Amino acid sequence: MKYRINTKTGDRISEIGLGSAYMYEAGMAEAVRALRRAYEGGINYFDLAAGDGASFPIYGEALKDVRACIFYQIHFGADYSAGTYGWSLDLDTVKRSVDRQLTELYTDYIDYGFIHCQDEASDWRTYQANGIYDYILDLKRQGVVRHVGLSSHTPAVIGQIMDEADVDMLMFSVNPAYDYGEGEYANGSVDERTAVYRRCEKEGVGISVMKPFSGGQLLDAARSPFGKALTPYQCIRYALDRPGILTVLPGAQSVAEVEKLLAYYDQPVEALDYSEIGHFAPPAASGKCVYCNHCKPCPAGLDIGLINKYYDLAGAGDGMAAEHYRTLAKTAADCIGCGHCDRRCPFRVEQSGRMREIRAYFGE
Repeated sequence: MKYRINTKTGDRISEIGLGSAYMYEAGMAEAVRALRRAYEGGINYFDLAAGDGASFPIYGEALKDVRACIFYQIHFGADYSAGTYGWSLDLDTVKRSVDRQLTELYTDYIDYGFIHCQDEASDWRTYQANGIYDYILDLKRQGVVRHVGLSSHTPAVIGQIMDEADVDMLMFSVNPAYDYGEGEYANGSVDERTAVYRRCEKEGVGISVMKPFSGGQLLDAARSPFGKALTPYQCIRYALDRPGILTVLPGAQSVAEVEKLLAYYDQPVEALDYSEIGHFAPPAASGKCVYCNHCKPCPAGLDIGLINKYYDLAGAGDGMAAEHYRTLAKTAADCIGCGHCDRRCPFRVEQSGRMREIRAYFGE
């Protein structure tokens, strides 16, 4: 397992986490075994926007003895009073739901308390007016909530809430289908979604990824907008390559499914290559580097994807990215203009011209 640091909190978070939407369907015994295998495999970050309230006793049983070694993100607005998942903007309902989760998880604190599922500006206004956000902040002052998170599928709403609230983690739906405007939660243009990634990177707000497989759509050739199935490993790699991403949260229901996720780190480089989606890029995405590194190896030894990422982030006002660029062993100034990257780029980026642009930007 590899880990990434949440800049705002200092937490060391596993690149692969675990969602909980359907874990309960496995039953107590198998689900507990699956969660223990996830923990033993290095997974330390768990999302608890569960599909059913039966999930919480399972997590409590599986992980109570290692509670100090893991992170829970718990959602203030997820309601389990009817058993299955529901959504509520009522303060008393939210309080009862959170109290129940803490009891069944055998814990007295929440690592990341999430402003839950804010997809419309009106949701945020109601959330504040009803006192739910103030409740989170009060629990933070008490030490019950350690950090504040935000869950949303909508870039415009994300921007508004991040302008008004001190957010430490964003849960966002990230996959190539949504980024290319395909699917139920494909909210926002290519540029708007890209701006979310760059803002989070710039401000040190980590992103935990929901729906990395687009609800399974991307794994099924018959349903995929690309006309062919991607693998889970291609989807995970795609998400991890976006700026700001800390952890990807696929679901699992068995030890075997957890083992399959952990096998991500055993895959050869070519098995992680998602560059084939470049052939389906909409006009708004064509010609923009997605840092896929399909252009490797560079004859001059440049890490072209990383150079592009630091340049894009620096252009968005990220001073740290500019400093990182200047510490690279080889920068755009070392480009020999051979055109190898231009010929290999599936997203139709003229990388050699881009290297000249980057060199000029950094005054090299």
